[in-house]
Amino acid sequence: MSRWTQSSIPPQAGRTAVVTGTGGLGLECALALAGAGARVIIAGRNADKGQAAVAQVQARFPAASVRFASLDLSSLESVAEFGRRLRGSFASVDLLINNAAIMAPPQRLLSVDGLELQFATNYLGHFALTAHLLPLLRRGRDPRVVSVSSKAASAGAIRFDDLQHERGYRPMKAYGQSKLACLMFALELQRRSDAAGWGIRSIGAHPGITRTELIPNSAPRLSAAGLARRALWFLFQPPGQGALPSLFAATAKQAEAGGYYGPDRLAETRGHPAEAEVPAAALERHDAERLWHVSEHLAGVRYAS
Repeated sequence: MSRWTQSSIPPQAGRTAVVTGTGGLGLECALALAGAGARVIIAGRNADKGQAAVAQVQARFPAASVRFASLDLSSLESVAEFGRRLRGSFASVDLLINNAAIMAPPQRLLSVDGLELQFATNYLGHFALTAHLLPLLRRGRDPRVVSVSSKAASAGAIRFDDLQHERGYRPMKAYGQSKLACLMFALELQRRSDAAGWGIRSIGAHPGITRTELIPNSAPRLSAAGLARRALWFLFQPPGQGALPSLFAATAKQAEAGGYYGPDRLAETRGHPAEAEVPAAALERHDAERLWHVSEHLAGVRYAS
């Protein structure tokens, strides 16, 4: 895949796409998909940011079909309600990009369901969202689920004895776990789709090191993450470039089911989409199955075959 760019996106007319996240990578994905003709639903917690994102898409593409829908991934009830609304409004969904995330709050925070906030928002909310949208996805045309992971997944570990980091919370350790879980979910979803005949193409992606508001919004200015974001600004690629692996996974004909894509240069930190190295921990089938069952229990959902 030589220098795949947004101009490489095939026509998306007639396809319905759900993208989580109202800024950064989510906004870039929404812009690109709307520009290619897809009907786009931007899902997020903040209505003002969501409407601003819709306005930005419409300003660039006046004929675009785009709307905002309220979704708080840290609340399992909000996720369930979002699923109910979509199942009541749409016959099918062709594309789901599980993108929204928070990164490394300095203190351990809990979701409304009592779960560690990064695990709840980055991973479990998307796990539940995909389950609630599964009936729509199964009726989609070449349906795809793209789960956005991170380079931090390489240093992540699933702490089955302490998933909520109640003992010794470390911000980046918890973030790495949540993003490793996202990748494990992408791979396990493909295995289960193949086994059950769901017809869904599940693909993982990561943006490399990208200049978004993820770090400034969640890290104090004098923290290691905050300082890195400001002092090492030249290492961060623009959001539009960082969104390319997700867009490749979402639209490219050559994106393989069960694949994982990231930037192609400087140890997968920047560049154009290419096959990414899957961390060894993400390949542990037993752990993936265990995480799946634990996640169904925590989220109160079942992926019916």
